[in-house]
Amino acid sequence: MENNIQQEYNDLVKRRFEELDELKKMGIEPFAYEFDVNSDSEDIKNNFKDDEHRIVKIAGRIMAIRRMGKASFAHIQDHKGRIQIYLKKDELAEMYDAFKLMDIGDIIGVEGFVFKTKTGEISVHTQKLVLLAKGLRPIPIAKEVIDENGNKIIYDQFADKELRYRQRYVDLVVNPDVKDVFIKRSKIISTIREFLDSKGLLEVETPILQPLYGGAAARPFITHHNALDIDLYLRIADELYLKRLIVGGFNGVYEISKDFRNEGMDRSHNPEFTMLELYVPYKDYNWMMNFVEELFEYVCTKVFGTLKFTYDNLQIDFSRPWKRISMIEAIEEKTGVNVIKSDIETLTTVAKKLSIDVAGLNSKAKLIDEIFSAAVEGELIQPTFVLDYPVELSPLAKKHRTKEGVVERFEAYVVGKEICNAFSELNDPLDQRARFEEQVKMREAGDDEAHQIDEDFLRALEYGMPPTAGLGIGIDRLVMILTNQPSIRDVIFFPQMKPEVK
Repeated sequence: MENNIQQEYNDLVKRRFEELDELKKMGIEPFAYEFDVNSDSEDIKNNFKDDEHRIVKIAGRIMAIRRMGKASFAHIQDHKGRIQIYLKKDELAEMYDAFKLMDIGDIIGVEGFVFKTKTGEISVHTQKLVLLAKGLRPIPIAKEVIDENGNKIIYDQFADKELRYRQRYVDLVVNPDVKDVFIKRSKIISTIREFLDSKGLLEVETPILQPLYGGAAARPFITHHNALDIDLYLRIADELYLKRLIVGGFNGVYEISKDFRNEGMDRSHNPEFTMLELYVPYKDYNWMMNFVEELFEYVCTKVFGTLKFTYDNLQIDFSRPWKRISMIEAIEEKTGVNVIKSDIETLTTVAKKLSIDVAGLNSKAKLIDEIFSAAVEGELIQPTFVLDYPVELSPLAKKHRTKEGVVERFEAYVVGKEICNAFSELNDPLDQRARFEEQVKMREAGDDEAHQIDEDFLRALEYGMPPTAGLGIGIDRLVMILTNQPSIRDVIFFPQMKPEVK
């Protein structure tokens, strides 16, 4: 293993292995078992008092070193930030010599008292030093230089996007803003949970491995269960199992889970993604629109302290009420065609005029979806509810109570991206069976994303499911927008990547 690492690198790695050997010869364990940390960089700086001789124990990664013979300064970085430490040879004795064998990237523990240097920097005067982990690979540290015109020039920045995604552990060390995005992500999710719990919804768990996949139009990942000798699917959605729980009598359930869709990848799609789904009995999609506005208001205000955001230089305001438009009317306004009344040939002609590749678009549902994406989506910058989708696009939603050819469904869009999807859920088992059978015809005609017939789900509906409102929110895309990140990969710790080429 050591040889493999050294072959990959240059003399810098060779030197680190030599330092490792020297440390071992000095009797110093280069990979410690523990260190009793009692403070962090933020706490030390925020609570400094000139007249207090405070003893602290802090640990972190060395990010800068300035050696001056019998004394040295260094900056270490912990989970809260950076702080300077001061080391003197006559106080640390052998460990000062050991410090000469330590590099940027090594993790150390320091015990000492807090003081302020002559330049006013709060620091830790090291009285005890412990090596916790010797770094065998150098971390990329950006160097800042101010040119003669006062401009800041940064060299050796760890900026290659693909490398940052592959080596997120390095990205988090050297790019502090990245860590902040993921802290925000965690707070967004915990605040969503807080809001839903306060509304009396119960968080539940449903199967990831499913004998039938459903709840969305997508291609699944397939795996095999050896003991049962059957193929299973990684879920593409949680919907059908959560609805079974509504049949069982729960008064509102939600799940924040990983879903999987065997599809292409782009700036807003990853094959493994985080989804919130929730279902509330005795409600409809009109109620759910108000619920979504309230949820967003709560999360944005609590996590960010504002309802106004900037995404890719676009100004967004999540204040209530959001704009509401009809999908059918929006398409007709842009194309002059009523997609409900049009046949496949007419829709194909419209799609071609919009420069849509119609290969494989062999159903009205797919054509309408692509036409909407091309003609309307990009202009939906402010939060907007798009209402009343064609029946062909929504096999799990109730038909509209007053409008022919559409269902009671909405999707919310912001900055041209879909952020949630909701229905007045279909609870008529006879209508649901007919919709599933129509999906089977679409599958036989070549639509490999069409829904299967789930007989157990139909059986559940036959026992009776109350009128129900359902909602799905893509967490990754939501975090992208709220933290102003250009790609879904920027908000997923370890996004899916092609195998690394050696």
